[in-house]
Amino acid sequence: MTRTSGAQGAPVTVSRAGLPNWLDPVAGAVETIRPRQLSRFLPPENGSGRQSAVLILFGEGDGERGPELLLMERASSLRSHAGQPSFPGGALDPEDGDPHGDGPLRAALREAEEETGLDPTGVQLFGVLPKLYIPVSGFVVTPVLGWWRVPSPVGVVDPNETARVFTVPVADLTHPDNRATTVHPSGFQGPAFLVESALVWGFTAGVIDRLLHFAGWERPWDRDRRVPLDWGS
Repeated sequence: MTRTSGAQGAPVTVSRAGLPNWLDPVAGAVETIRPRQLSRFLPPENGSGRQSAVLILFGEGDGERGPELLLMERASSLRSHAGQPSFPGGALDPEDGDPHGDGPLRAALREAEEETGLDPTGVQLFGVLPKLYIPVSGFVVTPVLGWWRVPSPVGVVDPNETARVFTVPVADLTHPDNRATTVHPSGFQGPAFLVESALVWGFTAGVIDRLLHFAGWERPWDRDRRVPLDWGS
């Protein structure tokens, strides 16, 4: 089993060794997913865009709720993606290192620790998805997948950045009743999840949707069901 660390200068590696069997479909999908199977928004060919990373962290959960995914809700005062549920993550800092090497791995762990209080030494990174692009903010995002091998307490560290931290059972994400399509004022339509009193949409929902699909976890759902972005407010 590979141990990872977010400490500056410490090695950060990716390994599938010792993963629980239920994560095998996700780990397998990571090996085969191509960029355009994830999103039509890919990094600009001219290399522009701000390098960033997110941590897609799967945990065992408790016996009743089953395996879960860690999410957070961004503070409403932020300039980018205010109030939106998301994966922990953010822009790479110089100390994270090479953005084309292990920089995104370090950034994903560092940002998760800064935003949720997560202990990165309890996380085993097991995969990296192709870099994607968020046009509205200009971020080039590397999704980094992790197994919460040793769970640690999490919560809001800085209320100026994070409104809340929560986990969502994978079973809730796959349940047809919790799935819908959102329509942005721009006309863009995308998958959404109505879970834990939150509407998960945009980049985060798109990645979750594709992971569920390629892992073989997706269940048939009503794609004609529409929900507004102010759902629940």
